Amino acid sequence: MNYKIVVMGVSGCGKSSVASKIAERLSIPFVDGDDYHSEESIRKMSSGTPLTDEDRFSWLNRLNGIIKENDQLVLACSSLTPTYRDILRKGNPELRFVYLQGTLDVIWPRMSERSNHYFSGLDLLKSQFKTLIEPTEEEAIIIPIDQPVDDVVMQAVEQLSSIEMS
Repeated sequence: MNYKIVVMGVSGCGKSSVASKIAERLSIPFVDGDDYHSEESIRKMSSGTPLTDEDRFSWLNRLNGIIKENDQLVLACSSLTPTYRDILRKGNPELRFVYLQGTLDVIWPRMSERSNHYFSGLDLLKSQFKTLIEPTEEEAIIIPIDQPVDDVVMQAVEQLSSIEMS
């Protein structure tokens, strides 16, 4: 079974942690979308400036190419709007999304404990929530993150397997 999966959500929701564990469970490559931001985008986010659609489009197109180049992968990528998800989906009809759903009250305390990450600041997180258009249940597997990471991973793998079996 070939999996192409995007684990999505706002910064601090656990995308990288969950995506890497899903990849490990399925024995497929993990790609962290954050590794493909331009230097300019990283500078903006480090200074607390939200990215524009223009900033995001070049990044998403780069990630689309990575998805196309791989038979299987789990990608951690915010994918905040239907337009952004459509860019990733272009030429990748088998792409599945796993949305890590959480509130500002759950995510901000986690983010404020993180070190070594260029995305910082409550205002920047609030801007992501403002941009976010949550996917529907038809578009993504939706998993609440107010539970242990291993439970989130288990639910994601079980639901992905059930989709592939049907």
